Amino acid sequence: MADLTTDFIGIKSPNPFWLASAPPTDKEYNVRRAFEAGWGGVVWKTLGEEGPPVVNVNGPRYGVIYGADRRVLGINNIELITDRDLHTNLEEIKRVKADYPDRAIIVSIMVPCEEEAWKAILPLVEDTGADGIELNFGCPHGMSERGMGAAVGQVPEYIEMVTRWCKKYYSKPVIVKLTPNITDVRQPAAAARRGGADAVSLINTINSITSVNLDSMSPEPSIDGKGTHGGYCGPAVKPIAMSMVSEIARFEETKGMPISGIGGVTTWRDAAEFITLGCGNVQVCTAVMTYGFKIVQEMISGLSQWMDEKGHTSIQDFMGAAVPNTTDWQYLNLNYIAKAVINQDDCISCGRCYAACEDTSHQAIAMSQDRTFTVIDEECVACNLCVDVCPVEDCITMVALAPGTTDPRTGKVVQKEYANWTTHPNNPAATAAV
Repeated sequence: MADLTTDFIGIKSPNPFWLASAPPTDKEYNVRRAFEAGWGGVVWKTLGEEGPPVVNVNGPRYGVIYGADRRVLGINNIELITDRDLHTNLEEIKRVKADYPDRAIIVSIMVPCEEEAWKAILPLVEDTGADGIELNFGCPHGMSERGMGAAVGQVPEYIEMVTRWCKKYYSKPVIVKLTPNITDVRQPAAAARRGGADAVSLINTINSITSVNLDSMSPEPSIDGKGTHGGYCGPAVKPIAMSMVSEIARFEETKGMPISGIGGVTTWRDAAEFITLGCGNVQVCTAVMTYGFKIVQEMISGLSQWMDEKGHTSIQDFMGAAVPNTTDWQYLNLNYIAKAVINQDDCISCGRCYAACEDTSHQAIAMSQDRTFTVIDEECVACNLCVDVCPVEDCITMVALAPGTTDPRTGKVVQKEYANWTTHPNNPAATAAV
């Protein structure tokens, strides 16, 4: 049976599923329930310095983007860091860690970009027995406007400087949480590494406005007739997160740096994909806010079953496996040729493939009078749009051409051997052989 135990920068946890720093990790009550549900670790909601408490809005804090079935695709939030007293949080962290020594507890921190501020809070956090800290350099609203969060994360020099302070005044692992609200995420990651960071986590939330109320003419969520930009997370940001993770995994200055993947992880498959791109674990927020703590059981069982089927005994077996296959466009094999194939037994004659291809692609699908849809090989460029819009899974597939086959578009002969075509019924040679 697959072993899901992880050792991320020396921090052990029974599985790679951690709760991200967010409302679900705001207090002892939540974290205890999360651990009882099976989560391998948590990143405690961001702590600030001693002094007057942070004041959050007492009104709507979230805006949502729904799919056609009202499934939550993304949540925009305007909540700030914890509004609970620093020492109350510290006492709770200490108690929970003592009671759950086998679970990972990381403390997220955000204080002003001043050495004395970090020097003051770090010993207090270390005294809790927590396993490490995460530097919140990603908050795109509220705290950023106070010179923290993304205001620091967008300046590599600041990242390096603060990370050095933390390594100077704190003896346990330091994780730097990166903002996606930047042109090139590799530079902040490299700065974190220069500063001595043990790992990076990404992505934090994306700056966003999810909707506008057309009656009050204010962005949602609306507070007394006014709205503001917030941080966007959930399944919709997963492609952006995975791209940024892959950039760090491939970049010469950050290659091999431990990564905690964040951004839209909802299923075991999402987690596995992040791990193949170089992540040592994943952090989850929106899925829990949507479905509750127990969703982790589906993630654990799904990942374990898939690993057993593939023969993986630990996540180390496939960690980073997709990184060598992630490249830049100019290095793709332009001799690779494929064509769409429609399985007529599965086709329901809805015509979505035809409409998409005829109106927006390459007019490579023909429709007969009895609504039979077939591919015009001479026009098909294998763009995959028909596969993407087809409502029947695997009804349309892309099949690679055989070696020696002439590409009808260019007249060039395909040089490389590709799987499937030699036995595919659309291949005349295969049909003749039968």
